[in-house]
Amino acid sequence: MPHAVDPNRAAQHGNVVMRLLDELFPLVEGFYVDLHKNPELSHAEHRTASGVAEWLARTGYEVHKGVGGTGVVGILRNGPGPTVMLRADMDALPLEEKTGLPYASTARAVNEEGAEVPVMHACGHDAHTACLVGAADLLSETRDEWAGTVMIVAQPGEEALDGAQAMLEDGLFDRFGRPDVILGQHLGPQPAGLISHRAGVILGASNSYRVRVYGEGGHASQPNTTVDPVLIAASIVTRLQGVVSREVSPSEMAVLTVGRIQAGTKANIIPDEAYLEINTRALNDNVSAQLEAAIERIVRAEAAASGAAREPEIERFQGAGVTRNDAQSTADVSAAHHAYFGDEYVIHLPDPFPATEDFGYFGLPDDPQPIPYVFWFVGATPHDVWEAAPGDTPYEKMGNVPSTHSPFFAPAREPTLRAGLAAITVAALSYLGDDSPKDAAPAGAPTAVAGSGSATGAAAAPVTGPSGPPTGAPAGAAFPGPAPEDTPGRPGLPGRGPGDAPNDAYDSAYLASSWSGPDEEDRAKSTYDADMDAVMEAQDEEHRQEWREGKSEESTLSADMAALLEEDDRPRPPSGPSYGGPPPEDDRPGSEYRL
Repeated sequence: MPHAVDPNRAAQHGNVVMRLLDELFPLVEGFYVDLHKNPELSHAEHRTASGVAEWLARTGYEVHKGVGGTGVVGILRNGPGPTVMLRADMDALPLEEKTGLPYASTARAVNEEGAEVPVMHACGHDAHTACLVGAADLLSETRDEWAGTVMIVAQPGEEALDGAQAMLEDGLFDRFGRPDVILGQHLGPQPAGLISHRAGVILGASNSYRVRVYGEGGHASQPNTTVDPVLIAASIVTRLQGVVSREVSPSEMAVLTVGRIQAGTKANIIPDEAYLEINTRALNDNVSAQLEAAIERIVRAEAAASGAAREPEIERFQGAGVTRNDAQSTADVSAAHHAYFGDEYVIHLPDPFPATEDFGYFGLPDDPQPIPYVFWFVGATPHDVWEAAPGDTPYEKMGNVPSTHSPFFAPAREPTLRAGLAAITVAALSYLGDDSPKDAAPAGAPTAVAGSGSATGAAAAPVTGPSGPPTGAPAGAAFPGPAPEDTPGRPGLPGRGPGDAPNDAYDSAYLASSWSGPDEEDRAKSTYDADMDAVMEAQDEEHRQEWREGKSEESTLSADMAALLEEDDRPRPPSGPSYGGPPPEDDRPGSEYRL
């Protein structure tokens, strides 16, 4: 088990490192916008991978491309210490974007079946990747603050649930070393900037199956001379609906969906075969196995009941197990996040999400000595969208905002990226930092911003005195000064102190529909200005004013960033539910589990 430094020390290291953020942030934001405009499907992430590799090379990493297909690995060795792996996924979805953003994707690509499809970053992988290279850059430029090895992994094919396995089979750990701990994050439907942890299972298992049933075709006027595969398929669909309700224990979560059914070419022809695709979800590997056994039993039984002369074909073509966070490592990382962000901006999720990741494969779950990992959520919903969403509880609201895999998914760009950058950097420092106190953090450290092609040579602003974390809106930038002293024993997590109340998604003030009282801020004030006030320090007021008036010099990876980021006169993304229709009139119980 890797040793984690005191969470207050991790936060102090984070404060020093994150002083470089304001200088680096325009480049990270530019990279994010560029990735969002130019998404690529699973295992076709060539442009994205090249951008990642170039950024890592410019900031001093040993870079390896083509790992597991289009994967990229960056290694930065900085003396003795643990090896910490930071992972992000790069691929996008076959979906037409409908956000109305000025940098919305209009890309199209040919999928694995040879069809041309629209492509969109509707799952936040553009933000994951931008935060990954930004954190890699910050760590490279502040090597005096930590010791050990940073292992950057930009993964292909997460949406296909096979990219992690492909990198492992290509010798990821054999070639570049086995990490001591693995860290990753994902955008979520929570308010922008909120960090959400859960020890144990945080994401469910998923499996997808192809089923082909065979009959004997013929003329529709003489069905008695045929064995109708359409009837067999229909019977399978109907019978499968009883598996969850009648075979799975009520104490377990399970979902079984027939997402595709295809048969025939003409109304008056009974076809020879029918094709189905079935997806299952569960929070328990045993339940996943139970669902698979039920599918095979029912498919074969229905074919036999109809007198099919040929056995049906059943193939599991995609799947991943549960994502199970190591309890102690989760306590370590969440404690560091509490110390850095403050208690209002870090919560414990009471329940897992049934969505699925292949991130857990990196932990080698079948190995006698699996690698501990921590995976958390970074809230991405714009605050005005969250406020307007129907629902009396946070989970009801989360079910009524455009979330991942929605064509309307439009993260609040700046607070989300800043929080994601800080979260993964501080998490890394919770293992790479040291416990020995320092008299004062060095100010004025030089910066070399990767991805720009040249070092800026600018110095970080010195810290003049301690201050508390920003209040009233999500954090995301460093607050100078010592971290809180009451960090050990974080609420709602392993190791919490006696008497601590659970800080879950229901009692967090940050998840409430308002995060400050009416006397603390002007309700008419724009959400974007409120975000800016939260994520930028008070001493940057002059710079903010120049930024608003368009006087400050811009530095981005995209030549057209000025046009892209000028959103005042652009259409805003809709704030309706993730499926794009009008908000439902009822409370839609259980919608908290819909991603």
